[in-house]
Amino acid sequence: MLKTKFLICIAAWMAVTSAGAQIVTGNARYVDPFIGVDGGGNVFPGVCTPFGMVKLGSDCGNKDWNAGWNPDGNIHGFSHTHVSGTGGGCKYGNVLMLPLTGDIHLEDYSSPRANEKIVLGEYKVELPRYHTAARLTALSKTGFHEYTFPSGKDSKILFDLGSCLALQVCETQTIVGSEVRILSNSTIEGYTRVRGGWNEGEAYTVYFYAETDTPAESFGTWKGNTLMPNTNEQFDSGEKTGAYLSYSTSENQKINVRVGISYISCGKAKENLKQITTWDFNKVHTQAVSEWNNILDKIEVAGNEEDKIKLYTALYHCYLQPVDKTGENPKWISTEPNFDDFYAIWDTFRATHPLFTLLTPSVQSNMIRSLIDIYRNEGYMPDARSGNDNGRVQGGSNCDILIADAMVKNLQGIDYEAGLQAMLKNAEVAPGGNERKEGRGGLADYNSLGYVSSAYERCLTRTFEYSNCDFAIATVADRLGKQDIANKYYKNASNWQNTWNDKITSLGFSGFAWPRNEEGKYWDKEHFSTLKGGNWGEPTYETFSFELSFYVPHDMKSLIQKCGGEDIFTQRLDTFFTHKIWDQRYHIGLFQIANEPGFLIPSLYNYVNRQDKTAEIVRYILKNRYKTTRDGIPGNDDSGSMSAWYIFHSIGFYPNAGQDTYLISSPVFNTVTIHLENGKTLKVIAKKNNDKNIYIQSATLNGKPLNKNWFRHKDICEGGILEFVMGPKPSKWSKEGELPPSMSEKR
Repeated sequence: MLKTKFLICIAAWMAVTSAGAQIVTGNARYVDPFIGVDGGGNVFPGVCTPFGMVKLGSDCGNKDWNAGWNPDGNIHGFSHTHVSGTGGGCKYGNVLMLPLTGDIHLEDYSSPRANEKIVLGEYKVELPRYHTAARLTALSKTGFHEYTFPSGKDSKILFDLGSCLALQVCETQTIVGSEVRILSNSTIEGYTRVRGGWNEGEAYTVYFYAETDTPAESFGTWKGNTLMPNTNEQFDSGEKTGAYLSYSTSENQKINVRVGISYISCGKAKENLKQITTWDFNKVHTQAVSEWNNILDKIEVAGNEEDKIKLYTALYHCYLQPVDKTGENPKWISTEPNFDDFYAIWDTFRATHPLFTLLTPSVQSNMIRSLIDIYRNEGYMPDARSGNDNGRVQGGSNCDILIADAMVKNLQGIDYEAGLQAMLKNAEVAPGGNERKEGRGGLADYNSLGYVSSAYERCLTRTFEYSNCDFAIATVADRLGKQDIANKYYKNASNWQNTWNDKITSLGFSGFAWPRNEEGKYWDKEHFSTLKGGNWGEPTYETFSFELSFYVPHDMKSLIQKCGGEDIFTQRLDTFFTHKIWDQRYHIGLFQIANEPGFLIPSLYNYVNRQDKTAEIVRYILKNRYKTTRDGIPGNDDSGSMSAWYIFHSIGFYPNAGQDTYLISSPVFNTVTIHLENGKTLKVIAKKNNDKNIYIQSATLNGKPLNKNWFRHKDICEGGILEFVMGPKPSKWSKEGELPPSMSEKR
């Protein structure tokens, strides 16, 4: 059995390291970018650097997958902008290139693919239609293409400025305009302007400047569907444009192309191109891997190879988004950092941003400064943002949680006074017009009735999430010494109780979130169900009442009392994890592994001193629902959210976002060493740890007994040693000790 497991792990490791010609070093060797491309993970399998603006990869099939790549269908080419793990939304796919031979057929120049392989920072594929091959790598603002051609006189490199990813249904992207200029036989520039996509955003423009290492023998451009040989420029008239460079090539001749992009101008794209000064593909790839190892090497683990592949691939996924566009803001001049593709904070505030806070707090500070700068210049912080435009708001104004989380964890460089004003704008000024764009929808009801009535969509989700966001406002105001504001919002943080209906029973339990109209009347049971999932236009968003009714992360003590006390609450959780209705690939009982509203629920056992049950659920999920296969993420990665959930729990604890509390679960690795940004080291040691010994028997923190199932950020931010002794059965430790903090204890 041990030999079989060893061979499986070695095979998984070889699959990562043998996927490309380049050998990657450091923890980057454990990253497999193909994990999560299938099974609804929707991750981006291309090349980039941490938070890089360039995400260079293939656009496949109908060009309607959010990350561009599709397991089926032809490759249309390689574009420079993509998102990762963003569900059914569609964005980017700009500045597309393709190596081809023969005539250009604008109606369909795509090719089947062969020998498609990827390691971190390097993607390569063969294009049988043209007998060509491509190898790609990238730095943050520049892509590097190596194209291999057959012998012939009609080899070409195509630049399509009229291509973008576009859903065939709603929220599609539309080309507004494009322009291209061939400046010489080795340089070309232009832009593409696109409107719409996932957040139904305003038009954005991606400029490019490219240069080749081989002069073209001839060239041409096109507008619409008309090719124009020997014409070197197409101006923007609202139609699709493109260009091509032609070569006579010898067998296996390689032509390299460097492409800088910008959201400002072609001149800025040319400046960004200076990131890469070499024509040596391997040197560029080595630099990209080095930048990734700066992140990946922050965590060192002792454990089996398969778990390492899961961990480091998850860490890689977390650092794909948001995108650092500092110096690339086309909308206003600012000295503040500029981040885009918060896609969406509703997903990432729960685990991804707390992970940034732990590993790279200076970067998290810059992201929050960017959010506040957006508020200063556009009126609202985003709950989501892409293409330099706000939208969509899915639940609460969850940027509020990020500011509170930063304050309680003492992140530096943030103007918390301005942050509080941005939070108060969310809470007190209705956005008007499109309430999915920014701010809080249904605010008039919430601030007058104490809940969002059923006259508004997502009324229950909004009420529960606004309550937690109000707690975040109170937290920041309290720490700034603004007690009147703090008291008001501590009170508002209990508004979730105004939609709690004690008369509703489900699966043997009483009391659930339930829609109310403007007059205060609860809906009839015939019109709603605790087990009916909801989405846009319904009372709950990507959740259902039984699940949503657990979402009071700031005041679990009050929720437990509402549910009938600790014993009944424990039984309620047990039922949630065992009652089966739906497909169990994405569920354990009623628990939706793949959906953010349930992220904290496995850890709620800690609030009733049944941490052993948290350990059981978490370890089962980590072992059985996360894998090293292409469908290895149990659902949409949501900009690294699913990956961050894995990372925290595999280390052994999980954050309650917006608070300074970490809830202990059950570590996968025998030893975890985290190299903190301040130069200190945090070690998590799990003695006697294995697949059977999942229960914590005792714990110490910095040599002192830790007789509770939680700790604070201040306990680890300066480094230290968190040590567990593991065993095969639940222990006294897991059932005793001071409970994690709740708001009602403070008030």
